[in-house]
Amino acid sequence: MSFDSLGLDASILKAVADQGYTEPTPIQKASIPVIISGKDVIGVAQTGTGKTAAFTLPLLTKLVQSKNSTHQGRVRCLILAPTRELVVQIAENVAAYSRYSGATVATCYGGVSERPQIAALRRGCDFLIATPGRLLDLGGQGHGDFSAVEYLVLDEADRMLDMGFLPAINTIVRALPKERQTLMFSATLSREIETLTKQYQREPQLIEVGRRSNPAETVTQLLYECPGALKQVMLHHLLKDEALKMVLVFARTKHGADRICRKLQGEDISCAAIHANRSQSQRQRALQAFKNNEIRVLVATDIASRGIDVDGISHVFNFDFPDQLEDYVHRIGRTGRALATGTAITFVTREDLGELRRLERIVGKHLHCGKLQGFDYTQQAPPRTPEDFQRHQDPRAGAHNSEREGRPQGGRHGGFRASQGNYRPFGRPGTRRQGGPK
Repeated sequence: MSFDSLGLDASILKAVADQGYTEPTPIQKASIPVIISGKDVIGVAQTGTGKTAAFTLPLLTKLVQSKNSTHQGRVRCLILAPTRELVVQIAENVAAYSRYSGATVATCYGGVSERPQIAALRRGCDFLIATPGRLLDLGGQGHGDFSAVEYLVLDEADRMLDMGFLPAINTIVRALPKERQTLMFSATLSREIETLTKQYQREPQLIEVGRRSNPAETVTQLLYECPGALKQVMLHHLLKDEALKMVLVFARTKHGADRICRKLQGEDISCAAIHANRSQSQRQRALQAFKNNEIRVLVATDIASRGIDVDGISHVFNFDFPDQLEDYVHRIGRTGRALATGTAITFVTREDLGELRRLERIVGKHLHCGKLQGFDYTQQAPPRTPEDFQRHQDPRAGAHNSEREGRPQGGRHGGFRASQGNYRPFGRPGTRRQGGPK
């Protein structure tokens, strides 16, 4: 089956061909015709299987072929995503696919100036891709008109729930027109999320490709026993292999990511780190340098695990076991994307063995963990530097919660704008609303 047979508009097909794609992935084959038909959809597929195109391509087709046009200050399609990186990634994809259609795209996320985003909301756009927190804040200030929203997409819905965005999402959804098409896509979909679909969707069609919570089959998973004090040594040992050309390393904490990056740079390995303490411009520069092969290793925290869409990542390292075991699937899904092959390597300490057993139950298979051949387990751990002690943090001290971004705020006007002159209150003016991340 080719893209030509899915009912996409000719302008969209031309843009897809420009990107070098010839055959749709299973989630795209199953989702695109259903979305074009107008049905609500719950899409579940492994990370790296093309979920973004599965909803952006049919929505672009519907917008292009629709007789409706964007009115000044109005949004036609709203896409909510949990992180800045994922917002930027989706926006880049929409911009590429809309090259010949003339569809307009705007973004709304934290860490950057509000002014360009406010100006975009005033102009109106076909696609607005946003994090719930920043959108709630700007909407609370009275910016934007969402009375013409025809399509709502919740991407990585489980992640948004984990990050405490449910109250913000509820507020935003209540301000949207009831007559709309609602799509929900994720690599995993918990029973709690499925329950919420009854509030947001009307008779949604479940499209599930592959086993739920299972990594893509194109990823080879290797798990190595490793004492915590020797993790950095083992990482350096493995990076001596020149076949590891484009490497993504996941750390549990922000300071841990910086420490790994600093030590790799001290060993003459080109490296950069991205996490919530870095400004948006720093994160974008690091990600772009990684895409351009200017650096060999990118170190990231889980906040970025669903927003890194880089072709050619050969290896993913779980330097630290993830706090949320479901993040294991998203981490290793950064390699082996779009049917390419990749390798995921996880360091397992004695303290991680209980979590490993739980992970096996989640993915539904035994994960063999053994010693790394050729590695000297008897060597002494390298001495710790003053910087290690200065920024030392318990790796299990809740980095997942400490790295939330775009958290919901009440805004200066205490309401979310659904249409001109119509405000829906969600807190007293000038106060932070109750519920959601603090």
